Amino acid sequence: MEDYLEAIRTLSENESSVKVTQLSDALNVSKPSVTAAVTRLAGEGLVHHQRYGAIELTTKGRELADDVCHRHDVLRVFLIEILGVPEETAERDACRLEHHLSPDSSVRLARFLAFVLQDASEKPQWLDEFVSSMSQRDAEADSASVLRDSRP
Repeated sequence: MEDYLEAIRTLSENESSVKVTQLSDALNVSKPSVTAAVTRLAGEGLVHHQRYGAIELTTKGRELADDVCHRHDVLRVFLIEILGVPEETAERDACRLEHHLSPDSSVRLARFLAFVLQDASEKPQWLDEFVSSMSQRDAEADSASVLRDSRP
């Protein structure tokens, strides 16, 4: 359900209203699946929706969607900036992880990122060394894989 809230929030930033078809396209799910999910979200007081009408987040739904988006952003930044994960992979992984991160861990991770990345002009030396070592290890692993795969 958090994916739906996040998608409604994102779509509503760009559009005046969000419809079932837009949500279906954004999440790559069927319209009946969207309708069922939106009905459930409405029942929980997270969205307003009238049949064939726009889908709007309630105040409670907006707060939850904002929290999900925040967790997603924190995880994505951590994966990219701290661990050196490629952006596409980090985006996918953040989508998966955001639903399992506790509020306490989310706050602590955000504080860690703010502390480590506080000087926007340059990353700490240890972080650059870590990312560089990870890139070197990835290259070595790729070379070993090629050698292993080319053996008869």
